[in-house]
Amino acid sequence: MRLALTLCLMLTTPAVAQETFSGAEFDARVSGKTLYFERAGRAFGAEQYFPDKRVIWAFEDGQCQRGIWFENADSDICFIYDESPEPICWDFFKQPGGGVSARAKGADPLNDLFAVHEDEAPLACEAPDLGV
Repeated sequence: MRLALTLCLMLTTPAVAQETFSGAEFDARVSGKTLYFERAGRAFGAEQYFPDKRVIWAFEDGQCQRGIWFENADSDICFIYDESPEPICWDFFKQPGGGVSARAKGADPLNDLFAVHEDEAPLACEAPDLGV
């Protein structure tokens, strides 16, 4: 009986909403840092965040793209890269212990990115994207 009651409560209780970063919070959290992301437990890429909202994204194959980020009217964190002029918008979520995760707008949560490491070292990009 207790098990049935517990299952009923779990099914009827709304999921706890994840808290997203505002643009100012995101800036304070990532400025001057490089975050390394995984998807489904596998290395996905890294992004270096500069104090002026410039970024460099590095794919796992070492290819780098320069860009900028901004907060749009819907409070999404959006990126525009030199090679892709259309904005790519994300929700960045606050994780326990100060961690960060990200979900592309409209994407399945199974595709979330999780920052698994961060430091202040520049990315090792091949010329002309030297990451410094």
